[in-house]
Order: sequence, then structure tokens, then C-alpha cells
Amino acid sequence: MTQPLISAIIPTFNRSQSLIRAVASVLAQSWSNLEIIVVDDGSTDNSAELLRKRFGSRIRILQLPRNRGVSYARNRGIELSRGSFIAFLDSDDLWQPLKTERQFAFMQAQADILISQTDEIWIRNGKRVNPCKHHQKPSGSIFSECLPLCVVSPSAVMMRRRFFAQIGLFDETLPACEDYDLWLRTACRYSIPLLAEKLVTKYGGHDDQLSRTIPALDRYRIHALVKIISSGLLTPVQKNLALIILKSKSKIYLKGCRKRGRIGEAAALEQLIKNLTD
Repeated sequence: MTQPLISAIIPTFNRSQSLIRAVASVLAQSWSNLEIIVVDDGSTDNSAELLRKRFGSRIRILQLPRNRGVSYARNRGIELSRGSFIAFLDSDDLWQPLKTERQFAFMQAQADILISQTDEIWIRNGKRVNPCKHHQKPSGSIFSECLPLCVVSPSAVMMRRRFFAQIGLFDETLPACEDYDLWLRTACRYSIPLLAEKLVTKYGGHDDQLSRTIPALDRYRIHALVKIISSGLLTPVQKNLALIILKSKSKIYLKGCRKRGRIGEAAALEQLIKNLTD
């Protein structure tokens, strides 16, 4: 049987060294019919030069003229891709050699699913660690688990191409938590099954992680929660669960706004929450 084309999309910004490792892990896949698209999001280092020198025509490079953020980069990669399946890899992570082969087989065995994810190996500050209980990945109908924190990893997902026609692309207005937003829009309607094999190595603890470089991440999670609550997609039970998490996250964020003198922002958020709950 001919292997269908799988598109691997790698967004990057000024991560030339880890990027080389990430791309090499895709080229080392047991699945041979892959296209690799690196979206260089306005890097000012020598990322594109190093890629061309190391990998040549084995990969496609889209160089954006200026930094627009990871959502914009991933979306341009999706639009450029040709595969019937699409997978993402963050430029600081890597795939194990059987990742695409095992995940494709997993999805083919469940022809009705749009998306799946695999389990991960976690490396923090150079050492392997075990995720705590609330970070362990759920499987199936996971909307309630997606609300408190992001339990789906971009580097571990694979989706059928029609996924984006049904769910939409990444929200380009979000500089962070764009994946949290996408998984909420997905999990409220569709199953996200887990292939319980550690087929991705996820690295953390480095200085250029978004969680370290962008302050007040809960502001963007709150934005995503407001979006999904206002979308009309949720069942009454789902809406109630989302409102509980919205109020919890907003309580902490509002406290920070008042402490820093952002009284107008706090008042606007309080009014928005009141309108959603009335």
C-alpha cells in the first residue's frame, strides 16, 4: 500500500541549534513519505542558512519577513502543506523514529477520528522528569480536562487535513495559549484519543520558552475561555464547566490587575463575566 503524504510543520524563531535537532528527528522517521516545512518566523539568527547547508532540498523553508508569532507561522505552514495528514513539531522538541508510523496506524484503525496525540518524554533542564498527575494526558472526550490547563501538546498531535475545515486555524491574535484555544474548540465537539506511547521528547526549562518570555499567560487563557463560552458550540454542561474555570482564572488575574493599578481592565473583565453569566 502506498504511504499517504504526511506534512510535518515546524515553526521557529531564533532557535537554530535546537531546530537542527528537531528537523533531523523528522528525517529519521521510519515513515518515508513526509514533507517537512520549516516556517522561519522572522529569525535574526542564521537558522535558514544552517538548514539549507545541512539538509538542502530535503526540506521546504518558508521565511517570513518579520516575526508574527507561532499561530501565524503554523497557519502559513498549514496553507503551504500538501499532506492528507498534518503534524506539528516545536523547534525545541523532537520525534522518536516511529512517531509518524505508529500514530498513522493508530488513526487508520479509528477512521472516524480527526485528531490524536501521543504520550511524551519530558526533559527539564537537561534531566528526564515525570509529569505530575494533573499533567498526565487524558484520552477521548477530554473537554473538562482541557479547561484548567493545556493537556494536548502541539508536538504530539496528528490530524487529518479536514480537521482545519471543521475546527478552523490557530487564532493569530493570541501571542500565547493559541494551542489551548484550539484544543478547547476541538474537544467540545470531538474526541482526542491518546496513543499511550512516548513518541515525542519535549524539552523545557530553557530561557526562550513562551511561558518564560510572555507575562500573564492567564490573560490569553481567559480570552480563549470567553471565546468558547460565547461561541454557541457548548452544551449547557460544558458551558457551566467553562464558566467555573473562567471565574477561577479571572479571580487571580483580577487581583493582579488591581495590584498593578489596571482598574479599567479589571472593571471591563468583571462586566464581561457578568454578561456571560446573566
